[in-house]
Amino acid sequence: MKICQIVDLGRIGYADAYALQKRIVAARKVDAIEDVALFCEHPHVITQGRNGKREHLLVSENVLRQKGVEFYETSRGGDITYHGPGQMVGYPILNLGAIRRDVVWYVRMLEDAMIRATAEFGITAKRVAGKTGIWVQSGNTEEKLGAIGVHISRWVTSHGFAYNVSTDLRFFDLIVPCGMADRKATSLEKLLGRSVQHSEVAPRIAKHLGELFGLELQNTSKEELLVKLEQAEQSVAVSA
Repeated sequence: MKICQIVDLGRIGYADAYALQKRIVAARKVDAIEDVALFCEHPHVITQGRNGKREHLLVSENVLRQKGVEFYETSRGGDITYHGPGQMVGYPILNLGAIRRDVVWYVRMLEDAMIRATAEFGITAKRVAGKTGIWVQSGNTEEKLGAIGVHISRWVTSHGFAYNVSTDLRFFDLIVPCGMADRKATSLEKLLGRSVQHSEVAPRIAKHLGELFGLELQNTSKEELLVKLEQAEQSVAVSA
């Protein structure tokens, strides 16, 4: 089985995480580093994907500043979304070319990993036709528990998914989440009616990612990852 390094970055700024992703992607494209899956939380930030519409941001930049929310345009797919404390964000950086060259299948597997992890808490999550992500039935409609927005270049993946563990859902009122005005977000904490820690969820999702993609998971610290990455970059520079 191919190895995938699982790295929990803790809370990290969006720009710093994005910069780290780009370094790993560059090394992964030339096979200088193994597959990596980053898990983290971000401070309050709103990101807009390649297909995003600025009118889906419902407040001014001044209001964002007052609330301490950053804003970034990104290279991922999808529309606009919110990241913040209590939300688990996963950035799998995988050589999909060595697993299965199928973008739609890849997105479905990210959904499956979140659906399976949610089931371990006794909650039934599902897909909704035409709407990427995972959803939980709420009355006559569905509420979104997990969002997905990916980027794939030369079959190396980046960006990924966001899963609401104990997220302050009021921040989703600043946007039209994923461009769908008639759908609300929910969180695992809200659904269970108790507090839930990041550490309860990340290992479960990681385990299912490993099973679905046929990867052997190895827990790696951020410091170990940075050493491996620097060695990979030096090796590439020398060979060039």
